[in-house]
Amino acid sequence: MKKIKAVLMGAGDRGAKAYAPYATNYPNELEFVAVAEINPARRKAFAEMYGLAEEVCFTTWEDLLAADINADVALICTLDRDHHDPAVKAMEKGYHVLLEKPMSPAPKECISMVEAAKKHDKLLTICHVLRYTPFWQTIKTIIEEGKIGEIVSIQLNENVEVMHMSHSFVRGNWNNSDETSPMILQKSCHDMDILMYLMDQPCKRVSSFGSLMHFNEKNAPENGPLRCLDGCPIENDCAFHAGRYYLGEGKGWAKKFTEDHTREGIIHALHTTDYGKCVYRSDNNVVDHQVVNLEFKNGATATFSMCGFTREQTRIVQIMGTKGEIRGKMDEHSISVYDFLSKNETVIKLAPPISGHGGGDEAIVRAFLHEVKNYGAHAGRSSAAVSLESHLLAFGAEASRLQNGKVIQIDRFAEEVL
Repeated sequence: MKKIKAVLMGAGDRGAKAYAPYATNYPNELEFVAVAEINPARRKAFAEMYGLAEEVCFTTWEDLLAADINADVALICTLDRDHHDPAVKAMEKGYHVLLEKPMSPAPKECISMVEAAKKHDKLLTICHVLRYTPFWQTIKTIIEEGKIGEIVSIQLNENVEVMHMSHSFVRGNWNNSDETSPMILQKSCHDMDILMYLMDQPCKRVSSFGSLMHFNEKNAPENGPLRCLDGCPIENDCAFHAGRYYLGEGKGWAKKFTEDHTREGIIHALHTTDYGKCVYRSDNNVVDHQVVNLEFKNGATATFSMCGFTREQTRIVQIMGTKGEIRGKMDEHSISVYDFLSKNETVIKLAPPISGHGGGDEAIVRAFLHEVKNYGAHAGRSSAAVSLESHLLAFGAEASRLQNGKVIQIDRFAEEVL
C-alpha cells in the first residue's frame, strides 16, 4: 500500500502533538517530508522528530509552498485567521488538505475554500474529530438502528473545565475573537457539528445568549499587578494564580507555551508571555458561558450549553426520542440507552481511547489517508461542504448573541453572509 507523503504547516499543539504522531505510530502509512513553523524551537523539534533536513524546514507556509515539495497532502494547523490562504494555495499546488477547525472566522472564506476544493478536485477535510470517536459513532449507530425512535430533542453540554478555560481562552491563543474566532466557532463548532451529525437534517432557526461574565477587569483585585508573579494581593485566594498553577498541577499545560520545562524556564515564561498575566487583565473578549437554541426542519429541537466554570472537561448529552432515550458522558466513555416500552436500560462502557479527543485525533488522520488513497469513491465524513453547514450554525448563533438573542433564520442568514 502506498505511503502518503505529507507537509505540515503549523507545528504547534494540534499539528505536532495531535495529528503528526500518526506518522510515528504508523510509519508505513504516513511520512512527513517538510514543515513550516514560525517558532524556531518548535520547527527544530519537529525536524528532529521526523528526520527532516534543514532545506525542507521553513519559517512560513508561503516559503514551503513556493518550494514545490513533492507530497500528497498538506496538514494545515496554523491559527484560525491563517487557514484560508494556505488551504487554497495548497490545493492549487495539488495537495489534498486536512485543515484544523474552524475553517475560518470569515464566512466568505469558508465558502471560498469549498469552491477551491471543487475547482481543483481536491479533498478538503475539516478536523471535526468528534465524528470519528467511538463515543459519538456508537450513539449515531444507536439512532440509525431506530432504538429510540425519532429524535424529539437533544441537550448537549460542553464542560470546558475552569483551568482549561483560563489557559486557552483567557490567557491563551484564543482569548480574543478579533484576532482568532468567537468561542462558539473556535471551541464549540465541534458541538454544532455533532448536533448536525446526530440530527441529520437542516437547522431552520437558532438563537443564543452568553457573555464574558467573570474574566474581566471589574473582577480584578484592587491595586493588583498585571502579572501574577509581581506580588498579587490575593495570591492565596485566587484559583487562577499563574505561578501556583503552572508550577504545580498545571505544569503539563506550561509545556504549551515554553520549550524549557524546568522550574526556571516556566518562571521566565510567566514573566514574559501572556500566560503569566492576571486572568482579569488579559485583553480577552470571548465569552465564558453561552447557550444556543436550535430548531430543525422536522420540528425537533436542540439546546447547547458551553460553560467555562466546571470541574471537569467533558461533554454530556441527553437525546430524547419517541421510543427511548440516550444519555452519555464522554469522559466516562459511558452510554445509557433506555427503552420506554420494556423499561430496560442498556449501559455501554467503551474502552478508554488512546489518542486525544476521545480517540478522534488519530481516527481522523487514518480516515483522511484512506480517503486520499481512494479519492473519488465517496465524500468524506467531515468534508468542507459538510462542515460548512455547522459553521453556519456557529456564525448564526454568534450573530444572535450579539443582537440580544434575536432569532436567526438560517436560510436567510446564509444568503446574507455568503
